[in-house]
Amino acid sequence: MPYWRLSSYYLFYFASLGALVPYWGLYLQDAGFDPLAIGMLMAILAGTKIVAPVVWGQIVDHTGHRIQVVRLGSLLAVLGFATLYVTDGFWGMALTLFLFSFFWNASLPQMEAVTFNHLRERPTRYALVRVWGSVGFILVVVALGLALERGPLAQVPVWVLLLTVGICLTAFLVPDSAPDQGTQSSVSLRTLLRHPSVLAFFGACFLMQLSHGIYYAFYSIHLEAAGYSSGAVGWLWALGVIAEVLIFLVMHRLLERFGAQRVLLWSLALGGVRWLLIGVFVEHLAVLFVAQCLHAATFGAFHASAIHLVHHGFPGRTQGRGQALYNSLSFGAGGAAGSLIGGLLWSDAGPAITFGVGAIAAVLGWLVAWRWMNGELYRH
Repeated sequence: MPYWRLSSYYLFYFASLGALVPYWGLYLQDAGFDPLAIGMLMAILAGTKIVAPVVWGQIVDHTGHRIQVVRLGSLLAVLGFATLYVTDGFWGMALTLFLFSFFWNASLPQMEAVTFNHLRERPTRYALVRVWGSVGFILVVVALGLALERGPLAQVPVWVLLLTVGICLTAFLVPDSAPDQGTQSSVSLRTLLRHPSVLAFFGACFLMQLSHGIYYAFYSIHLEAAGYSSGAVGWLWALGVIAEVLIFLVMHRLLERFGAQRVLLWSLALGGVRWLLIGVFVEHLAVLFVAQCLHAATFGAFHASAIHLVHHGFPGRTQGRGQALYNSLSFGAGGAAGSLIGGLLWSDAGPAITFGVGAIAAVLGWLVAWRWMNGELYRH
């Protein structure tokens, strides 16, 4: 298995996320955009995940050229982001974010499939590769937070562009891998999508990422309004991802002992707790510390168990489209819905109610998964 080449891709991919997610909202605010505009622009980053992974997943599963799609998407993402320097205003920003994120979002689901194909009979070891993405996120979120204490927010796009170039370069280092045909490879995607457990799984993922969409778009703004410095904002983001790294290191043991479905349910329940703590107790650093440690569950454990279930539920030629649907319906549709809801509620309803909506979404996701995600397909 090309462990370090796979890990380097994840490192750069999530390092770019470390520049985008915590600081892009602040950059947009500094550029003069109001909360509704920020919510709409941040929703584009998530919204393209609805279409892009499905389009490219369909192409990949019919052609078999998986790593070529990853490389092409990474290269076009660099070119798309570079349009930032020749556009202006809301619609110019919207165009740049659309072009960038359409190709940026297309590559990750296919790389997930490549990774699992390399892992073969050891899929629970996925987290040991993915952990390097969390390391990249931590390094950038802290370093950029410290840089912003000494310099302007205008440097944020430069960081994003350079890290996207890193994604492109590492994509060309990763070798392709043939899909594992598995025992259910003859099952069609349409048949799988009629399964109640699959529908419940995607519903729970949508609701969980809806709650995270609010967090990604407005957490930094929430902290800054409460008086936290850019450095403190960076460290709080980093704390969450450090907790994520620690859970990834033991994730294979948790999955083997408790099963992915049970881990998923616990993650959803703790999501409801986390959003309430952030929304109501922002003035209390100790409470924020606890809330950020819960990122280990709400993102780390949730994503590792979800990606494990996708790998088992969508075998053979449905693999790329299964990963694409997971990204599209959760990080895409769910994340976009969360960003838009946050933008609509933030100014009038306030942070407590906005994050309260996120808590309700996570609890509803738990209810959907507990009630309906009980078929044979997801007993792993």
